[in-house]
Amino acid sequence: MIEFLLTLAILAGINVLLACGFNLILGYGGLVSVAQPVFYAIGAYSSALLSMKLGLPVPLAMVLGALIAAIASFGLSLPSLRVSGDYLVIASMGFQLGIIHIINNVEFTGAASGLSGIVSAIESPWRSQIYAGTIIAICAVTILAIRWLVTGPYGRAITAMRNDEEVFASLGRDAVHIKVTLFAVGSGIAGLAGGLYAHYFLFLTPDQYGIFSSATLLTMVVVGGAATVRGPVLGAIFLTVLPEAIRFLNLPIAVMAPLQGVIFTGLVILFLFVKPEGLFGSKSGGGLDAWQSRAMSSSMRKGAK
Repeated sequence: MIEFLLTLAILAGINVLLACGFNLILGYGGLVSVAQPVFYAIGAYSSALLSMKLGLPVPLAMVLGALIAAIASFGLSLPSLRVSGDYLVIASMGFQLGIIHIINNVEFTGAASGLSGIVSAIESPWRSQIYAGTIIAICAVTILAIRWLVTGPYGRAITAMRNDEEVFASLGRDAVHIKVTLFAVGSGIAGLAGGLYAHYFLFLTPDQYGIFSSATLLTMVVVGGAATVRGPVLGAIFLTVLPEAIRFLNLPIAVMAPLQGVIFTGLVILFLFVKPEGLFGSKSGGGLDAWQSRAMSSSMRKGAK
């Protein structure tokens, strides 16, 4: 039972990193992308292969995996971030499907059968305890760094860009630079989460990084509260524990498998209409209502025309 709880805590910590990185892009940047799981995959596979094939120490492989994921984000952000809305969603979906297709068909990554034999980060009787403590510490540092980023002068520039990009650009500021930076930082955090996952669970398969993973991350951010620091953290923990709680209902597999998808989809729809600020946002700040001023300014410009 203790081992199960520790593994759940490790998985929750990894999801916290993923949700926080995605929140930088979706919540604070207002950029609707579905490709976040791909950078999670790039970090996981890069870290695993660097340690397996080149013999790099696992901590160094994880850092390099995060860096590779951040660099890979330029492949999506530079061509596509001059557009937004539906165009960005389509571009990110194509990018995700393309990378997953490559992983599925390259023997170097284990192809569809998955990558096994990954080097463990820790060899110790207290492996799970040490790993859980390490991930909690990494999560704490990441959360504090994000809070510092979004509450300072750069954070105000991010908010101004999200709320009214045209006015922001008219002041001589470079909106594309901020978008690319947010994408790189958010993707790098996802890549680090991928490395942490790979070197604990020691097996990777492309099926982990598909569209369902995108929906799961979206649910964590929306339910917790987009554009808030604590919302994605608590949303990730809640939605990591929830599926495990469902398992105790002893439902048939044929029912349990689709039930999780139905619950996640239902939660997103419910919160979009009933509580767009999320569980931990507020009416005065955070949640998808953070984009309201952008929508209002856009409507006012259209009306003026």
